[in-house]
Amino acid sequence: MAKIVGIEGMNDAEIAQAMTEGGRFVVYQYVVSIIVLTFRRGSAIHFIPPGESAAKKGLPYTFLTLIAGWWGIPWGPIYTVGALGTNLGGGKDVTHHFELHHAEPQEPVMPARPVVGDVDPARA
Repeated sequence: MAKIVGIEGMNDAEIAQAMTEGGRFVVYQYVVSIIVLTFRRGSAIHFIPPGESAAKKGLPYTFLTLIAGWWGIPWGPIYTVGALGTNLGGGKDVTHHFELHHAEPQEPVMPARPVVGDVDPARA
């Protein structure tokens, strides 16, 4: 399970209450370039309590990107602009991956795939 920054010491009920009041989960982007190599990554998930600035919480990732992101050619400047836009806009909201009463992300349900040799009823 991925670590979630900002929920330390909170129980499920406190997290659920904060979410009903406007709390959300976000991921920030950061970019690091080394001349011809550019790496675009996402941060750990951060819980933003109601009333707090998500853009302010993302400033470390924004500053890292400003310093180290734009150096790579050609993707450095392109990814840097995108990451800065995401972070200054409050990060990527991933709250929809969380159930209201649980602090753990829900696992996506994969549709069943036919086994090789099975007959697809739609084609029969």
